Amino acid sequence: MKNYQEWYDHMAGNIKSKPFLFSLLRTFNRFMTVVIPIVYLTLLATTYLQEGLGKQVGIYLFIPASGFVILSFLRKKINALRPYEEWDIKPLLDRDSPGQSMPSRHVFSATIISMACLHASLSVGVTLLVLSALLGLVRVLGGVHFPKDVVVGYICGLVWGVLFFLC
Repeated sequence: MKNYQEWYDHMAGNIKSKPFLFSLLRTFNRFMTVVIPIVYLTLLATTYLQEGLGKQVGIYLFIPASGFVILSFLRKKINALRPYEEWDIKPLLDRDSPGQSMPSRHVFSATIISMACLHASLSVGVTLLVLSALLGLVRVLGGVHFPKDVVVGYICGLVWGVLFFLC
């Protein structure tokens, strides 16, 4: 993207000039990294309590975990630069590790867990899918991913979930 740095500097400047927005961006990013695992553990626990250590718990464990491993391998092979490596920008979110930006593993993980929840509860799953999309937006606005990174991560989570949970 030719004007990415200009766009990001303008957008980041607007966010930083409004302390509430800056705090909201950082808080939401942190919130999602805490809440999504809690929701996932709750799904596993309630499924276990309802059915015991049966097939469904195994499915809820295996599908997200296998997708995470495959996605991690894929992004290591792609090893795409992060926005702050490719452009002279200072991200709004704390991140200093190099490469492996594409696809976003945060967004994939939130999305595949949302799909597992969708399998168990339509309302919870849809709510989490919306929050996962917002996480993608926050990761882009935070300067740690390009838009394509989060879109691909979200789509991979949806596709992996549909292939295994909804078929």
